[in-house]
Amino acid sequence: MSKTTLETTRRGLLTAAGGLAAAIAAPGLIGRAAAATQITVADPGGPFGPAFRKAFYDPFEKATGNKVVNVAREAEPTAQFKAMVETKSYIWDVCTLTLSARDILAKQGLLEPIGFGRNEAPKLMPEAISENWMGTDVYSTVFAYRTDRVKTPLNSWADFFDVEKFPGRRSMRKNPIDSLEQALLADGVPLDKLYPLDVERAFKKLNAIKPHIAVWWTGGAQTTQLLQSGEVDIITGWNARFQAAIDGGTPAKIVWNQGLYSIEGWSIPKGCPRADVARAFIKFCSDPERQAAITEGLAYGPTNLDAYKTIPAKRAEDLPTSPNNLKKMAIADENWWSANRAAVTERFNSWILS
Repeated sequence: MSKTTLETTRRGLLTAAGGLAAAIAAPGLIGRAAAATQITVADPGGPFGPAFRKAFYDPFEKATGNKVVNVAREAEPTAQFKAMVETKSYIWDVCTLTLSARDILAKQGLLEPIGFGRNEAPKLMPEAISENWMGTDVYSTVFAYRTDRVKTPLNSWADFFDVEKFPGRRSMRKNPIDSLEQALLADGVPLDKLYPLDVERAFKKLNAIKPHIAVWWTGGAQTTQLLQSGEVDIITGWNARFQAAIDGGTPAKIVWNQGLYSIEGWSIPKGCPRADVARAFIKFCSDPERQAAITEGLAYGPTNLDAYKTIPAKRAEDLPTSPNNLKKMAIADENWWSANRAAVTERFNSWILS
């Protein structure tokens, strides 16, 4: 699954502390502040903009009187985030961060506390909240196959790697992230014993399938196109990219079994002059009905599992955090990749050219 871009603008200060206190305490019952503030929110861009506008931005504006301007962030915002805090040039107030980006910035002391914990939002997934970040959506790395081309259903990474029993043109990510985990799962490593990754064993398994990979993809949009066009029959990627193809009429099936999920969510830059309004906004986004509204246009899972009380059952089948799908998967270990990414990526890049 691939996320996208980031930029922004700035503004004033909220004077109504009482209105904000209510906002933080009860996201669904926020009173209007006496003096409206404009905040700039950096989201992943693309389809996220209108989906978040409907689910979060417009309802927050209506509830509080504060205005939300959204901009598309860069794929990797950590360098810009650091420069912004150090120069106190706050071009945005809230930004979506992956778990790995959150950890990098938190270790450097570049994040504001969000002002609430899981006890105030008890139905949030445990991994979806920390002192300075709250997850809003879950995406999964899985694989999909064309049901009009592949007649025998696949159900595991062992099936994906079994080119004799399950013939078809295959595609994998041109990146060690996910690819190493998939190779190890195909080689029999249990999902709950994946980390630390056995790199040697993973490359040995990748050696076996390398001649059978027709396309090494590099972006999420490419995976949607490859599946839609029929250029490949079986492909790894992010669930929402595949769901977009399926919603568009492509005859395909997503295999959730042995998937790896991760979370993206909101953080506030350290020292942000509009941090109080930003905190109220993040707390507002923890509301299950607000998170359920995201799923109408995006096949990402809500982090507040109470959202499934209002998500139609048919749509829930397409989402990573629905009970039936979540129990088949595990969360990716961002800490392992933070420590090993550079060395493993260098090796993978050499390997793919050999």
